[in-house]
Amino acid sequence: MELRPDRLARQLAAEPLRPAYLIAGAEPLLVLEAADAVRAAARAQGFAEREVFDVEGRDVDWAGLEATFRAPSLFASRRLVEVRLPTTKPGKEGARVVTEFCADPPADVVLMVVGGEWSRQHGGKWSEAVGRIGHQVVAWPIKPHELAGWIEARLHSRGVRADEGAVQRLVDRVEGNLLAAAQEIDKLAMLDEHGVINDARMDALVADAARFDVFRMVDAAMNGEAAPVSRMLAGLRAEGAAVPALMGMVVTELQRAGALARVEARGGSVAAECKAQRIWDSKQAVYVRALRRHPAPRWERFLVEAGRVDRMAKGRVAGDPWQALERLLLAVAEPRAQGLLAT
Repeated sequence: MELRPDRLARQLAAEPLRPAYLIAGAEPLLVLEAADAVRAAARAQGFAEREVFDVEGRDVDWAGLEATFRAPSLFASRRLVEVRLPTTKPGKEGARVVTEFCADPPADVVLMVVGGEWSRQHGGKWSEAVGRIGHQVVAWPIKPHELAGWIEARLHSRGVRADEGAVQRLVDRVEGNLLAAAQEIDKLAMLDEHGVINDARMDALVADAARFDVFRMVDAAMNGEAAPVSRMLAGLRAEGAAVPALMGMVVTELQRAGALARVEARGGSVAAECKAQRIWDSKQAVYVRALRRHPAPRWERFLVEAGRVDRMAKGRVAGDPWQALERLLLAVAEPRAQGLLAT
C-alpha cells in the first residue's frame, strides 16, 4: 500500500507496526520525517533494538543483512532493522534479500528501507513485496502550485493561523525549499502569536529565507534549474556582491562534481566518493542529477571556464565577468546551453 508522508502518522497510530516499510523520494525533509515517525512508533511499541545498514558502493554485505534478519535478538526484544539505500536501487542480490524477508518476515523484526530517490523505474518485485506486507511511503516533489497548500497545512498542524496573503508571502520567501519553510513555521509556532497572521505581520516575523546567496544559486545550477540561476545571480549583483567572492564556492562545487564524474567513469562508487568527500546524504542527489547531464570531460571544461571568469573579474582578461559567470552556470544547469561558453 502506498501512502503519502502526511498520512503515515495517522496510519501508524491506527495499527501495529507492519513487518516492512519503504520510504523514499526526492524531498529529504519528508523522507526524514516519515522515517522518524516509524522510529517513534517502534519505540512506543516496545522495539528496544535498532540496527542500521548503510548500503553504499558495490561491495554490499547483503549476506550479513540476511543473517541479521534470522539471528535471535540480543535481549529477546523486537528489532527495527533500517537499510539506508541512497539510490533506492538494491541490485539483484539486495532485491532477493528483501523479497525473501517479505515472504516470511520474522515476528520480532521490522524492516525499514530508506531511499534518497524514487520513480516508477525504481520499483520492482522487491518493492511490491514490501507493499504486500507493509507500506510504501513516497515523498514526491512538492510542485510549485502545491506549496501554498503544504505550507498552510503545516501551519495548521503547528497551531499557527495565517491568512491567504501571509501564506503566499511565506511561499515567495522560501522558493520551494521545504526545510526552510519548516524551520520558519516552527519559529512562528514558538512565538505563540494570537489571532490570524496577515502578510504584513508575516514580513515582520519571518526572516528572508529566499535571500539570493551563492550556495543556493550553485545548487540550482547543479539541479538543472536554469531560471532561478539567472534570478539569484541578478539578486547577488544588485546586493553589491563581487564576482571573485562568488567564485570560491562555484569552483569548489565544480571540482567535487568533476571528481565524482571521474569516479563514475572508471566504474567506481559515487556514493563512496561522496562519503570520502564528506558530502551530506541530502546533497548527494544533487550531484547524481548533475552527473546525468554531463560526462567527466565537460566538468573539466567548466573548471577551465571558471578560471577564465575569475581572471576576467580581476581585470586580467577582457569581458563582462557577470555575463560570463551566468553563461557558465546556465551551461551547468542545461546541456543545451553549452554554446554560451567561450570556444
